[in-house]
Amino acid sequence: MSREEAGRRAIRRVAVVAKAGAPEGTRLASALAEWLEARGIEACCDAETAAAIGRAGAGPPAAPPDEVDLVVVAGGDGTLLGAARSAGPRGIPILGVNSGSLGFLTELHAAEMFAGLEAVLEGRFTIEERQTLRVRYGPAAGPADEYAVLNDVVITKGALARMIDLRVTIDDQDVATYTSDGLIVATPTGSTAYNLSAGGPILDPRMGAIVLSPICPHTLTYRPLVVPRDVRVEVSLRSGDEEVYLTLDGQVGLPFRPEQRLSIDDHPRPVRLVRVTGRGFFEVLRRKLRWGER
Repeated sequence: MSREEAGRRAIRRVAVVAKAGAPEGTRLASALAEWLEARGIEACCDAETAAAIGRAGAGPPAAPPDEVDLVVVAGGDGTLLGAARSAGPRGIPILGVNSGSLGFLTELHAAEMFAGLEAVLEGRFTIEERQTLRVRYGPAAGPADEYAVLNDVVITKGALARMIDLRVTIDDQDVATYTSDGLIVATPTGSTAYNLSAGGPILDPRMGAIVLSPICPHTLTYRPLVVPRDVRVEVSLRSGDEEVYLTLDGQVGLPFRPEQRLSIDDHPRPVRLVRVTGRGFFEVLRRKLRWGER
């Protein structure tokens, strides 16, 4: 979306989401709500944020209220991931304010918050769309629950489990049965998260793709795999007696059993991140990974 297109819609109602239990995030959220209301903009909160800053909640816990023009997250990348699961599928733009060091997803430092918001209210911003995964998980012969995931889907063994066997197919074609500690299925946005630690590739988050990275595979020829965004990835557990877990964006945890069906494909609604500073992905990458330093 161009800068002009992004600025046409007036912002009249903003959802404020803070990191639960974090004093700095709570302080920023309270100051943000007061700042917005002083400019005639309605500020509303999810129930947890409302309780933390002493306001009446307008939405369920950890979910921004409905019918808002913008979600502002005061916290870090993890807090933004939580808000994205709710706001992303509804197409609501999200602006991240980091109370610590600049993250991969958050756009503003705390000291930049009011200047950045002023620019947003004046229409001086752009929208960057980030690919999201649609995850369907449920019984092999029954209805599945559906989730929107911005970073990654991770399958891992339990604390005392041996290596697990995971069969992976792409568009009904066999890829491999990985004997490993687990598997990461990531978006380009999530390529700098667990995927990076597991030796997977870094992808420009503006592109469309799905990354599959086995975790500590028993066979060294199993390497990370990058496939087009329009494929369907299916994973099934072939280890019958192991304790295995499915984790979505590092925040939603589910037991993964052989009788369960896991299907992953491209979500039709991307997450819409507000960009106002002009900082690009590679600038953040250099800073976070300390590229070029000795």
